[in-house]
Amino acid sequence: MDQARPGEPTMDGATTDSAVTGSLEATRRAGNGAAASGEVVLQVRDATKRFGGVVAVQGISFEVRRGEIVGLIGPNGAGKTTLVNLITGVERPTEGTITFEGIVLNGRKPHVIGRMGIARTFQVVRPFANLTVLENVAVGAMYGTGGHRRTAAEAMRKAEEVLDLVHLLPRRDDPAASLPIGGRKRLELAKALAMEPRLLLLDEVMAGLRGAEIDEAMALIRTVNAQGISILVIEHVMKVIVGICQRVVVLDYGRQIAEGTPDEVTRDPAVIRAYLGKKYGARQPA
Repeated sequence: MDQARPGEPTMDGATTDSAVTGSLEATRRAGNGAAASGEVVLQVRDATKRFGGVVAVQGISFEVRRGEIVGLIGPNGAGKTTLVNLITGVERPTEGTITFEGIVLNGRKPHVIGRMGIARTFQVVRPFANLTVLENVAVGAMYGTGGHRRTAAEAMRKAEEVLDLVHLLPRRDDPAASLPIGGRKRLELAKALAMEPRLLLLDEVMAGLRGAEIDEAMALIRTVNAQGISILVIEHVMKVIVGICQRVVVLDYGRQIAEGTPDEVTRDPAVIRAYLGKKYGARQPA
């Protein structure tokens, strides 16, 4: 298989078309996360962001329900990270409204939104290199929904709980800089989980992972979701999108071009043309 260019969807490291198709079909059969309720946690309505004369996202509308995993896909430059920045308060929408549990987020600062119950990871993983793994997660525990009430000792205990969940507890006293890429991705997730979010935004957490590492990360995301945390996932690895998401939103050049189940969007001609490519579309069973 040809190596995917940056920003293109990838599969799972398989070396043949038949292996890729078989892997995706097995993932579909495995089930896509916990059952979602009808309660809307996040509502994005006509979200638009302009930077001078450049329109980064325009008229984006979708919802994330309680307990749901929603995928957000599209080529590089489609506006995915900008949209996450709008949700988390890093940027303010030029137009439109974003609400979390019925509360408008427009204009609120990131730390305020974090205490409301939203946490995120970042594409580029930059741990506090001079701190231990445990100390990195304890920093996250000092923020979020209960962070302002925690003592330093309580933050450390919370950090230990989260490190156990992401299977990093044996590395608790190691310098964060000593972790390999897979470990750093888990650490990034742990810092977000230590904030005790009800909505978790994952920005390309699979980047740099291969094979069994991807399978382990998918299992971990399912475990997090099973605790009742709603998740919005930005990802280029289609095995992940198909395997863990109940619904998928597709962006291209800042516009929303599709929304539906993974099966629906991966068969959508507009999505195949803009993002997945003809080779991917030809692999899908009729």
